[in-house]
Amino acid sequence: MSAVCGPQVEAVTRQLGFDCHDAAPVVSVRAPWELANWTMPLLEVLIVGGAVFALVHAVRRYRAGDPVNLALWWASLVYLFVTEPPLYFPEWFGLDRLYGFIFAHNQFTVQFMADRLPLYIVAFYPVISQLAYELVRSLGIFSRRGPLAGAVAVAFACQVFYEVFDHIGPQLRWWAWNPGNHLVNHPALASVPMTSMLLFASVSMAAMTYLVVRLAGGPAGDGRPRRGWPLVPRILVAGVLTPPTMAIAGIPASLFGGDHPNTTAQAWALGVELALVWLAGSWIVVSHLRSTGRGTDEPLPAFSRYYPAVYLGAMAVFWISALPAYFGAHDGITSGGTPIGSGPYALACFLAAGLLLTAQHAKRFARPAIG
Repeated sequence: MSAVCGPQVEAVTRQLGFDCHDAAPVVSVRAPWELANWTMPLLEVLIVGGAVFALVHAVRRYRAGDPVNLALWWASLVYLFVTEPPLYFPEWFGLDRLYGFIFAHNQFTVQFMADRLPLYIVAFYPVISQLAYELVRSLGIFSRRGPLAGAVAVAFACQVFYEVFDHIGPQLRWWAWNPGNHLVNHPALASVPMTSMLLFASVSMAAMTYLVVRLAGGPAGDGRPRRGWPLVPRILVAGVLTPPTMAIAGIPASLFGGDHPNTTAQAWALGVELALVWLAGSWIVVSHLRSTGRGTDEPLPAFSRYYPAVYLGAMAVFWISALPAYFGAHDGITSGGTPIGSGPYALACFLAAGLLLTAQHAKRFARPAIG
């Protein structure tokens, strides 16, 4: 276990309240009431339940003739298993000098890979991809504006729904970033690395959605929707090709890296790219909503109607519970010793996510819902 629990890993996990030397190498299961705080089992129910809900919805749309949701659900898991192991164990892949030890999750009810990968994180990938795609699809942007504009709108939707989660997690001990990692975890907005905010919360999901829509969404040679085993290689390609798009988006900030990185210049580069996500995504959504003849027959199924609002409401409850410690923090650290996220940025994301939900529910659809 020495490679799994080196000095930096040990320091971060002890901060979370457990000893990484005691981690089961394959899988561990513990009682929900034994977790570090009350928010953790509720988070698991929210995300794992959402993944099941999303899968049921995707199967229904597949049976109705649209394979994109189901392809996106599985491509999200392909992307997960391509991306996460090198992040957890960079030394196994010869990437320790490139990335170093980045972060550690706390102990949840079900955990894999020496307690590095909680079950809820496995579920989070299809949840956030389906949530953002369904919001944008139900607004009619994919059908009216095409895959590229739709993917940019997905980048915006993912940003605002992901970051209300990303900026509260460290304070509630859901995970902890390694503060000593200056290769990846700096620059940061409060406690959240800006590379995470840009590359994971927007670029990856937008690229994967675009690839899935292009590869799985078009008709087969006979003009019918793609179905069955021919979808499998297209799903694999979409999931595998997603990480390289993150590397491309990270090039501007990497120009100021090296042995002595200029974190100020990197922050500006990442900040400009994040601003572009907000500007381009919101412009596509607003211009679509304001356009004449924007009426659409896109359905609003049960998953789209309920889950995004439930997710956002649960995150609001978590944030409200954390506000006393947040406002009592000194130098970005609460009295419990946990770092806080950026409240103003999270509030902006809450407002933008709420506006997206309002736009979605304000529409009236001509056809009954599928699913």
